Amino acid sequence: MNGPFNKGKNPVRSSNFSEEVRYNRKQKGKAAEDAAVLYLSAKGYTIVDRNWSCRAGEIDIIAEQGARLVFVEVRSRSGSLMQGTPEESVDARKIDRVRRTARVYLHNSRQNERPVSFDVITVLMSRNLSIVSLNHIREAF
Repeated sequence: MNGPFNKGKNPVRSSNFSEEVRYNRKQKGKAAEDAAVLYLSAKGYTIVDRNWSCRAGEIDIIAEQGARLVFVEVRSRSGSLMQGTPEESVDARKIDRVRRTARVYLHNSRQNERPVSFDVITVLMSRNLSIVSLNHIREAF
């Protein structure tokens, strides 16, 4: 269908569309992580690092709560939940990747003996990226 606005291109396949989707996904992820950092800080956690990465993967947030080091995975959804809830997106593969990445972090920072926990923070957002709800699941895995 070649109307006056289409110019023969499929908008879904255009590189501009792909870049926009990627940008929106990054923007959504950053908004969710920012909300999680504010929440954790308000609850007394000390943020140690954000988006720490190595070959094994990436940890969204690394925080301290007392003597414990907390590795936090942030999951978000906006608009419809047809893709499932943010909690449902934390599958066995994701858990394994976060654990492997945390082991590398602990080894590199010489904190192998430190008590740790793995938390998940889920964030539901409206399409304009305002926070609808935030749920903190402690010791999720």
